[in-house]
Amino acid sequence: MLTAALLGVSTSYFGGIGVFSLPHLWSDCFHKKKCGKKKRVRVYMDGCFDLMHYGHANALRQAKALGDELVVGVVSDEEIIANKGPPVLSMEERLALVSGLKWVDEVIANAPYAITEQFMNRLFNEHKIDYIIHGDDPCLLPDGTDAYALAKKVGRYKQIKRTEGVSSTDIVGRILSSMEDTKACEDHNNASLPRDPLRAIQSKDAHLSQFLPTSRRIVQFSNCKGPGPNARVVYIDGAFDLFHAGHVEILKKARQLGDFLLVGIYTDQIVSEHRGSYHPIMHLHERSLSVLACRYVDEVIIGAPWEVTKDMGQSDPYEVAKSMGIFQLLESPKSITTTSVAQRIIANHEAYMKRNAKKAVSEKKYYEQKMFVSGD
Repeated sequence: MLTAALLGVSTSYFGGIGVFSLPHLWSDCFHKKKCGKKKRVRVYMDGCFDLMHYGHANALRQAKALGDELVVGVVSDEEIIANKGPPVLSMEERLALVSGLKWVDEVIANAPYAITEQFMNRLFNEHKIDYIIHGDDPCLLPDGTDAYALAKKVGRYKQIKRTEGVSSTDIVGRILSSMEDTKACEDHNNASLPRDPLRAIQSKDAHLSQFLPTSRRIVQFSNCKGPGPNARVVYIDGAFDLFHAGHVEILKKARQLGDFLLVGIYTDQIVSEHRGSYHPIMHLHERSLSVLACRYVDEVIIGAPWEVTKDMGQSDPYEVAKSMGIFQLLESPKSITTTSVAQRIIANHEAYMKRNAKKAVSEKKYYEQKMFVSGD
């Protein structure tokens, strides 16, 4: 089970842990209010949302900006298997992740992979969808046709920019790479020859994240507001690596304990020291954006310390909180963990290696043909 420690604090505690406001950025955070009784624009975006990452979250953020209400279709397990290969996460887990995003208003389970005429009419008539959204990377069916051709034909299609530097394929590659390196290390330990440390470093660097964090992206994901004057602030910390349904549930429980949820996210060094050299799978800024995208989170501390001290040594990192009588331990209602997600991929590694090889070709083609650097 996933467990997490909880610390209830007052608003005055922010001064000690370095949470500050960015008033000069506030103007980018607020949407213009619409006047009158103008019809609300409903937009639809679908996806597999397997191994949910900040790229998925940013796509849905962009989609929401094109309308007033965002409806998200989560593709069924059967459709994913037929078009892409086996999903890592179950439908229930993927629904929990999508529903937990702050920009999502409604979710449609078991959506088809392709926008058929029948499903498109259902979107327009039953769900009152005005536009269907997808990224600028091509989405092709096994027969090579465009999955969104019908929506484009009727003029109800809008496009957003793909978030570069991350993909589910890339994340699977990182996990498989760590599996291969761990096995190689074990083989060297059992042999008389010493392991080449330079080769180990080069192997790990081969799957480093290509994501370049910017302050603009953090502001786009932020709620852009602090706690009220008498708010009950709740603090929870952790690695939040490979953000999954268990994380969503524990953050939901934490948020219910107060009015403002502050989440501390450990540095890569701290995670590596406590979880092993091939952790975290996602680096600090990637993990921070995944947590910020969750609807239950109000603010994050990027690079939180292991120990919760009076100003943010002890053998128990929550010793101070316990002595102050403000410590609670939460247990996730879900059994999923970062390790269990990675183990699913490793257990079925041949299928995922085959899927990755196929997907890597299309991703390489996308980057070779693109003519701009994505700023959204």
